Amino acid sequence: MRIFLTGASGMVGRNFLEHGAAIGYEILQPGSRELDLRDYAAVYDWMKRNKPDVVVHAAGKVGGIQANMREPVNFLLDNLDIGRNIVIASRNLGINKLLNLGSSCMYPRNAMNPLQEEMVLQGELEPTNEGYAIAKITVARLCEYIMRENAGYQYKTLIPCNIYGRHDKFDPAKSHMVPAIIHKLHKAKVEGLDSVDIWGDGYARREFMYAQDLADCMWRAIEQFDSLPHTMNVGLGDDLSVNEYYKVAAKVIGYKGKFCHDLSKPAGMKQKLVSIDKATAWGWHASTSLEAGISLTYQYYLEECKS
Repeated sequence: MRIFLTGASGMVGRNFLEHGAAIGYEILQPGSRELDLRDYAAVYDWMKRNKPDVVVHAAGKVGGIQANMREPVNFLLDNLDIGRNIVIASRNLGINKLLNLGSSCMYPRNAMNPLQEEMVLQGELEPTNEGYAIAKITVARLCEYIMRENAGYQYKTLIPCNIYGRHDKFDPAKSHMVPAIIHKLHKAKVEGLDSVDIWGDGYARREFMYAQDLADCMWRAIEQFDSLPHTMNVGLGDDLSVNEYYKVAAKVIGYKGKFCHDLSKPAGMKQKLVSIDKATAWGWHASTSLEAGISLTYQYYLEECKS
């Protein structure tokens, strides 16, 4: 089986490639210099030449609150163009299996938690990442529409909760919460700072899963594609407050200072916990604890990313 993996250089793609199951497959992973996913003609021609059996779409422009607020146009257009090109080229070439990666940002900001897959498009989106969410929703719906028109196509979407882990981005201008916390607390420890700021009051709740667990679910999806629901959350089934993430990370990193809350900064949605009912019924669950995941991520940060 030949798998075309988009986003192979990103965190999800790299964890997918590092999974033990990858050994048994031929994985096509063109870089951006070889293939611009925003160019439909280039995508179509490359896929026609290389003839993948399965497409795994994990590419996209990603970032935290700061990046999404700063560049809403690029987050909308880049993710929409990339997703549309991959999905439509796959359909036009008769590739009948595609695994699309969505995002929990697709859910309405005020939806009842835990977030069930049927809640997509049932309310207003979170303004701080609306452009990204709109693009992800559109691509997921496009996959559904293709299956609706032709049952021979299986274009399915996994909706992961927030992800962190090896190959993450730790630059505060581009990072999500957990890698940003790791970077911030490490710097505070090294510089001997007495306190660290937390955006908002710290009571917002988040669900962060170790990236290798997502990779494990993706590989199981490929190997059991027929039984995979057409849209399925991938998460932990429980969450913690932002304050609790800081406490666990401080314990792992060895930071002994105090925390101060900056109430002038945005904190995003109050809670974003995905329902794992479908994943549980399908027979999959995450296995990495938060402390273990942060320890592994911090080890990677020290080895590869520390400036």
